[in-house]
Amino acid sequence: MLQPLQAMRQRGVEVILVDGGSVDQTCELAAPLVDHWEVSGGGRGCQMNRGAALSSGTILWFLHADSMVPEWGDQWVEQTLDHYRWGRFNVQLSGNQPLLRIVEWMMNRRSCWSGVATGDQGIFLQQDLFSAVGGFPEIPLMEDIAFSKQLKKAANPYCLQQTLITSSRRWEKRGVVRTILLMWWLRLAYWGGVSPRRIAQWYR
Repeated sequence: MLQPLQAMRQRGVEVILVDGGSVDQTCELAAPLVDHWEVSGGGRGCQMNRGAALSSGTILWFLHADSMVPEWGDQWVEQTLDHYRWGRFNVQLSGNQPLLRIVEWMMNRRSCWSGVATGDQGIFLQQDLFSAVGGFPEIPLMEDIAFSKQLKKAANPYCLQQTLITSSRRWEKRGVVRTILLMWWLRLAYWGGVSPRRIAQWYR
């Protein structure tokens, strides 16, 4: 994930890695490929808030560790934010199973229809909007959904059609159909008011 970002670093993009507490040598190996890194527990919301706090830029682009970015992704982000408050990319799952093409199509269509983005879609926005909504909720799960809901109060997202490739490992390990049903159930529970802590227990 970090190697494709090196051309962007040469164009002045600041790359920040916030590790969630891995037990391997992730941070040491990544150090030459990033501008800042540190370890932060507490879940993805906490990690992304910490990364934003370390940033010196006016634009924030949040990427998961298993996402592969397009070569000119940074320029698409900048061009979009010249006209919109925030946005996200389409997602493409890495696997070859035909059913995964349906899954990614559904994810992208649902996101455009609802105005809600997931972390796999590389949410990006201006730093001042991030501060205005108070950053990511530091909850065990669904932090990206809750964050999107807050952003929607300010503006609808722009849905870039360019894609980020994200790992389909989770889908393939659990089974594609089973994972679809699980994710639908978790989202339904969240919208129905079940606590993120309980949903996180079900997810794991």
